[in-house]
Amino acid sequence: MSRVGKKPIVVPEGVEVKLDGDVLSVKGPKGELRRIIHPNVRIDINDSQILLSIADGSKESRSLFGLFRSLIANMVLGVTEGFRRTLEISGVGYRVEHSGNQLVFHLGYSNRITYDIPRGIEVQLDQKNKVVLSGIDKELLGITAAEIRSLRAPEPYKGKGVKYLEEVVKRKAGKTGVKK
Repeated sequence: MSRVGKKPIVVPEGVEVKLDGDVLSVKGPKGELRRIIHPNVRIDINDSQILLSIADGSKESRSLFGLFRSLIANMVLGVTEGFRRTLEISGVGYRVEHSGNQLVFHLGYSNRITYDIPRGIEVQLDQKNKVVLSGIDKELLGITAAEIRSLRAPEPYKGKGVKYLEEVVKRKAGKTGVKK
């Protein structure tokens, strides 16, 4: 059995957890999240903690056990504290602008790239080269950050492109001159 799945999830004060059929909803000070729970995973909600168990001993049930424990723990953490992800844009002339519900990127291509911000994600710009994404849904936040990074992934020679703030780009040596 999963060691992760066995751990109880502590529900802080001000967070309301409801299981309605196979839909789990977690409501807190920052918002509300819902997730459909797989039928092979059972959830017991006590006053201050959530315990998970498996319906049978199949391999699928055991693999879903730890997964759903992590997903539910992220839901509880998201509605209480929220999540943040910072992207850094580096390169001469590379910049980003925030206009309405869109981000406009200038990434060295001949045209600007517009990216629609999904509902539930908040964007702040620190200077012209840092984008701070925040939200309560960790999955949506990660997908959004990955899509923005894929617009111009950092290249290994000069390090130009969009990268996560904590990401380290392994640099390569460029061409060397031809010796005669």
